[in-house]
Amino acid sequence: QVQLVESGGGLVQAGGSLRVSCAASGRTFTQYAMGWFRQAPGKEREFVAAISWGGSTTYYADSVKGRFTISRDNAKNTVYLQMNIVKPEDTAVYYCAIRRSPWLIQKYEQIHEYDYWGQGTQVTVSS
Repeated sequence: QVQLVESGGGLVQAGGSLRVSCAASGRTFTQYAMGWFRQAPGKEREFVAAISWGGSTTYYADSVKGRFTISRDNAKNTVYLQMNIVKPEDTAVYYCAIRRSPWLIQKYEQIHEYDYWGQGTQVTVSS
């Protein structure tokens, strides 16, 4: 099995910055895309960002464009989400996921396109 472990969540002030990480271990694939999703209380899980295996292609939800940056370090099997100028509405449990394809061409924002998920890390933004 593939195991994904998120870390770096916590409490941050509005306007501040936070970086969450996700490390993959176990039976990881040679090449795979990764994504970040989040779920706020009372809301459905939503797409945040995704990155291809090579890192050349990235996508962001409109709500986080210009503020969040996704990146990865394949040598460490780790994906990062740098969150800048955070807002109270960014408060959510953040989940990372693996898509068993090295590319992100379409349907990258759909939950069912991802094969493995972490347990999430809580990010709380205070105002």
